[in-house]
Parts: sequence; C-alpha cells; structure tokens
Amino acid sequence: MTSMPPPSRWVSRAPASTMVLGEHAVVYGEPALVSALDQWLTIRWQRLDARELRITSALADYAAPLDDLHDDPKLRFVLAPLRQQAHCLTSGVELTIESDISPTMGLGSSAAALAATLVGLQPLLTGAAAHKLHLFQQGRELIQMIQGRGSGADLAASLYGGTILLDPKLPAITPIPFCERVTLIYSGYKTPTGEVLERVAQAWDPVPELRDDLYHLMGETTRRAVKALADEDITHPLFNRLFNVYHGLMDALGVCDLTLAKIVYEARELGHAAKISGSGLGDCVLALGEVNLPGYECLTLDISEDGAEWWTEA
Repeated sequence: MTSMPPPSRWVSRAPASTMVLGEHAVVYGEPALVSALDQWLTIRWQRLDARELRITSALADYAAPLDDLHDDPKLRFVLAPLRQQAHCLTSGVELTIESDISPTMGLGSSAAALAATLVGLQPLLTGAAAHKLHLFQQGRELIQMIQGRGSGADLAASLYGGTILLDPKLPAITPIPFCERVTLIYSGYKTPTGEVLERVAQAWDPVPELRDDLYHLMGETTRRAVKALADEDITHPLFNRLFNVYHGLMDALGVCDLTLAKIVYEARELGHAAKISGSGLGDCVLALGEVNLPGYECLTLDISEDGAEWWTEA
C-alpha cells in the first residue's frame, strides 16, 4: 500500500504545565505528579519545495538548509528534534510559532515547544500519530542532551494532557483524576535551576545518605498523595495536607527562602494548600484553587485535559 503524502499545511500545539508534586526528587528516580495547563504553544507548519528549514517566532527567526541545521540557543527545543530527524525529511518546512504561555511563571514553555515539535513532525515522518510514550522517550533524551539532566516530567504532561503520574525509572506515565484549578504566585525573582541544584548538592555533600532519605520521603509523599486522590471525596483533605507537607520537605532540602515562605503562609491563611513550585529559591508558589494575594502577580489556570496534538489546515 502506498503511503499518503504529507499535507501541505498543518498545525501542532502543546499545553503549558506545572509540577504539582515531585520537584527535585524526580531527578533521582522518584515519581512526580504533573498537570497540563490551559495555555498553549502553537506551531503552524508549511511544506516547502526547497530543502530548507525556516522558523518565525517572537524569540528568533531562523533559516538554514535541512542538511546543515546550525544551533540557536533561543530555539534549541524546537531545533533538537528537527536536527535529529532532518535526514528522514523529504521536503523542506516552514514553522511559525505562537505562544500564550506566560514567560514569567515557569510553566514549561520549553517542554511545550518540544512537545509541539515532536507531534508536528509526525505528518512528515509517518503521516499518523506516533505513540506518545515513544515521543516522550525521544524527547527526554533530547532534554538530557541539551541540559545534561532532566526527568522530562513537564514534557510528559504537555504530551498527554490532564494530570499524570510519571515514574521516571520505567518510564511509566499514568493518568490521574485531578482537575482542580491552580494559582501560580510569582515571587518577583528567579534563581537559575542549575544554580539551585548546585547549592543543594554542596549543602548535602557531607551527608549524602540523609539527602537520599529525604528524596525517598518526597517520593513516598507523592505516592500517598496520589492514593489519597483515588480514595477521598472531592474536597481531598489528605491530599491537601500532603501537598503542604511536600513544601516542608522542600524547605528541609534548602530551597525555600523568606519571600517564598511568606507567600505560602499568606495563601494558607486564606484557606488554600500551597507549596513551592519548581526548583525554588524564587520563581513561584503553587496554590490549589483561585488565589489573589495583593502585591504579587497571580495567575489562576484550569488544567487542560487535552495534550499535544496536530491537525491538517486547509
């Protein structure tokens, strides 16, 4: 049977994401609970007669022959899968990238770009949707190649949509019934993730066995919280308690500071479970439900049940 030629125009998109539970520990093999969020990165694709790659985006514009794709740090997560698959492409392609993902809140925009590119490449490679676990494994390898490390948890959420539990050791990705609105509260500053990880490594170097025990306790907290979601009614009292506990474990790890602690406890005073979001020492606090704290940038989002997808454009 002759395979169908790829369309001349198509669209791919992937949602933002946030880690609900599992920060730091997931890098050491413990599970992570991650949600896709209702903000999107969209790529419009057009086949070209010339064997070229052209990209138009707010971050950077790009043009190069498919057989000689140079790097661009601003487009690295889009270019990585294209460079990997360039030898399989029979025609050139032009990409126009648009994003409504907040650049401030640490919502996995790089993972969304990678997910949208991986999915968007499928019409050129197979003409059909590849299994998302295969795309996750491919994407995680690219993340680790670019960054030197990475669990791919945010990539998994962007690919699958909804809320998922990632077991990074297998890997296994399991849908979890959690669809509560969440609020990201920005601290006003960020510490680069690499710097946070280096500080943690130095602080725990004298007692690595205690660090490993702490990561394991983080993992057990995530597992128990997921079990609570399955066992409890819609108010999730134990899940909310364990959500708060995970913040305490991140504080023990050494990634909470005065500003983050203040935001967390102000949100809790309003009746919301709250914890550090991301690597810590700045960036955001994640609170469950809709929260508005005066003096801080707050963004409330719904969880997106849809993950990365592509469709033909007329």
